[in-house]
Amino acid sequence: MLQIHNSLTGRKETFRPIVPGEVRMYVCGMTVYDYCHLGHARMLIAFDVARRHLAASGYRVTFVRNITDIDDKIIQRAAQNGEPMAALTERFIAAYHEDCEALGVARADHEPRATEYLPQIIAMIETLVEKGYAYAGDNGDVYYSVSSFAPYGQLSGKRLADLRAGARIDVDEAKRDPLDFVLWKAAKPGEPSWQSPWGPGRPGWHIECSAMSVDLLGTHFDIHGGGMDLKFPHHENEIAQTCAACDSKFVNLWMHNGFVRVDDEKMSKSLGNFFTVREVLEWVRDPEVVRFLMISSHYRGPINYSDDSLTQADSALERLYLALRGVEPAVGAPAGAATERFVAAMDDDFNTPEAIAELQSLARTVNTAKAAGRSAEASLAAAELRALGARIGLLGQDPETFLRKRPRRAAAGASDAERAATVEGVEATIEGGGPSDSEIEDLIAQRAAARKGKDFKESDRIRDLLAAAGVLLEDQPGGKTLWRRGK
Repeated sequence: MLQIHNSLTGRKETFRPIVPGEVRMYVCGMTVYDYCHLGHARMLIAFDVARRHLAASGYRVTFVRNITDIDDKIIQRAAQNGEPMAALTERFIAAYHEDCEALGVARADHEPRATEYLPQIIAMIETLVEKGYAYAGDNGDVYYSVSSFAPYGQLSGKRLADLRAGARIDVDEAKRDPLDFVLWKAAKPGEPSWQSPWGPGRPGWHIECSAMSVDLLGTHFDIHGGGMDLKFPHHENEIAQTCAACDSKFVNLWMHNGFVRVDDEKMSKSLGNFFTVREVLEWVRDPEVVRFLMISSHYRGPINYSDDSLTQADSALERLYLALRGVEPAVGAPAGAATERFVAAMDDDFNTPEAIAELQSLARTVNTAKAAGRSAEASLAAAELRALGARIGLLGQDPETFLRKRPRRAAAGASDAERAATVEGVEATIEGGGPSDSEIEDLIAQRAAARKGKDFKESDRIRDLLAAAGVLLEDQPGGKTLWRRGK
């Protein structure tokens, strides 16, 4: 049975959906004032994998991933750019969707935007005020009273006394307690605002997710997820708001993915090791390499991004595609023992490293069968490899398509020697991907003609020229030659 680590209890639990056969799942999405970075990619891929496995296990999944399109950072960035807030957010929402598509992250069933849920947000704040969990300050802001909710700290394990010891109140705030947090912010001159019972303003960040999740999934649903950085205070505040407003349990199971480190250091702009998804995709053979890297570690642990780790991910994924090369997967092939082990790994808190190990084992089976000429066995194993890869969003391309793309090189770019490589008078600009596919095919044809004429010196010369440009040839039985771009 599926076991998932519950951040609320700190242990793995057997997953039992509230409604048998159905899963309602909410994941905190993007605040759209900039491009997605590697940390966002980790979150997006981790929960995409969880969603895929739930669906493959037979559950009917309703998956919600929100968009925060009103926020202090959004307002500040739009002001800096001298553009309307809506223009800024629409541009970055479009970029976010492009990044998701590149990484193989499926669209959510619902993608609520905070600005579309103002009535629900205001209604929830009114309920909290009426019940005594919230109050209006004399500055026009509305605050949640943390001390009014006895279970506060249940998710993060933090104690109110410890939190108060390090808390402070800015002079312009009207909080009764330094731990109280804002539900509604009074508008400042020139800022976007909406009308409310407390005057013009905009919602606080935490209340947005409570209102959107309850509206789309109900007051009590199965799974809530997000990055480890959201555990406190964002998710802790969501619990306090929603449970108080709705008199419900809110969420059964909380999932949090680990951080991305860069060269074993915390990723941050101040350290100069901050990378957007778009930057990284410029350095890889294919976006699938980034996805492979992100699921090669367990979702709850940290993952280290480095030049070496990306190269290793490229090589590992290449080996899987090389196994599939030249093999027609059997249609309707039954699941084998590898599928049983793969599913067991995924049922153990989405253990993708163990699941990938099963893919690698299947690839070895395919290669052994190919080498021995056992085509039927290779076809069956290749079908299983394809099917299991699809369950975690891998191996969806034609092997030739993947293998003919330029493998990644260091982010700093190729060397002068690589850039100057020449093939039959065609300058192979490695930075631009080396010789084109058609140029490679022409050279392979010239080599085949040389071999047919027993001019093996010319044949070897062409092979060596292609190798210098990073193109590797594989001569097949019957005279056919396959090629791929190598390192």
